[in-house]
Amino acid sequence: MTIASNLQTVQARIAQACHSAGRPSDTVKLLAVSKTFPPESVVQAADCGQRDFGENYIQEGVEKIATLAHRGLVWHCIGPIQSNKTRLVAAHFDWVHSVDRLKIAQRLSEQRPPEVAPLNVCIQVNIDGGAGKAGVAPEEALVLAQEVAVLPRLRLRGLMTIPEPSDDFATNLAVHRQTKALYDQLCASGLVLDTLSMGMSADLEAAIHAGSTLVRVGSAIFGGRTAA
Repeated sequence: MTIASNLQTVQARIAQACHSAGRPSDTVKLLAVSKTFPPESVVQAADCGQRDFGENYIQEGVEKIATLAHRGLVWHCIGPIQSNKTRLVAAHFDWVHSVDRLKIAQRLSEQRPPEVAPLNVCIQVNIDGGAGKAGVAPEEALVLAQEVAVLPRLRLRGLMTIPEPSDDFATNLAVHRQTKALYDQLCASGLVLDTLSMGMSADLEAAIHAGSTLVRVGSAIFGGRTAA
């Protein structure tokens, strides 16, 4: 299977899930997770019209962004961010999905170059309480979101989650609905949000049924992971 055919398959899955959920297909964005894959793989996907790409490893992502700067792509940092990497993220990425503490958000705000657009930010929530998993606790998400929303050079867009994997649709749906309920709570508090980053290759259908607006798909597009 080629990247082009894999993309078509994933896009068909998204369209079918939207249809089943009674949603327009253009309400869900596909983020192609290109971590560990070379720029050539990104180019193949971009040639098919894919514009948004996600990277977990910051240095690797920055190198791809530089190599493919002429393509006009949108780059999302979806991995953990250490304090000593915030400057790279702030300077090069368009989105960050993995903010889970105020210190990182403050550094991104301070280090975002003034000549570029504000950095789009999602709060990562540990929605199902997985031990050792990144993300703010659900009960602390509102306060963090309110703190991030007022920082200059950032634009708070919504929430991101990575629940424990499950093969059961109902289990996945229930967890994703918890995130949607939290998102609705934040919106009701007065925050202006538009992004629910949830769902991956294995559970995108359940995520879309729960209200996801962005699914992060890697292996179903690019194939099995190469060594990082």
